Amino acid sequence: MSKVIKVGMADLNICKSPDIITTIGLGSCIGLTFYDPVSKIGGLVHYMLPDSKQMRNNSNIAKFADTGIDELLRQVVRAGANRSRLVAKIAGGAKMFQVSGVSNVGNIGERNALAAKAKLRELKIRLVAEDTGLNYGRTVELHCETGEFYIKAIGKPLKII
Repeated sequence: MSKVIKVGMADLNICKSPDIITTIGLGSCIGLTFYDPVSKIGGLVHYMLPDSKQMRNNSNIAKFADTGIDELLRQVVRAGANRSRLVAKIAGGAKMFQVSGVSNVGNIGERNALAAKAKLRELKIRLVAEDTGLNYGRTVELHCETGEFYIKAIGKPLKII
């Protein structure tokens, strides 16, 4: 019997087969997963902002791409995942609000997605699939038995990447 592990906003957790890990309400936020297909260990971080160094109050490491992705990597490896086998998938990074003029607020989703890709390149972990951008929220589930990443959005068909 598998259980569903819920990850909140600015939060992260890990899971092992046969469990499923999920987060809801990814707008401009990114849900990034690591998965080891041999040990069937995975993890998910739901981060809100691209860079902790831009903020004074940055004590919640799961809130930021740079610190959240590092911490997720530490936890999945500590749980038994093999770092060299890990693959990453991302979803979210939507442009939820139309902002007039030149503003960084409107493209926070795009900056979040770019931050994920830059961090993965730095860590030398392959990004194998993504569902980012556009203008709608997403709920995601990583199925640790198969490594499939389910993306659900209101009014859209289920996407599995």
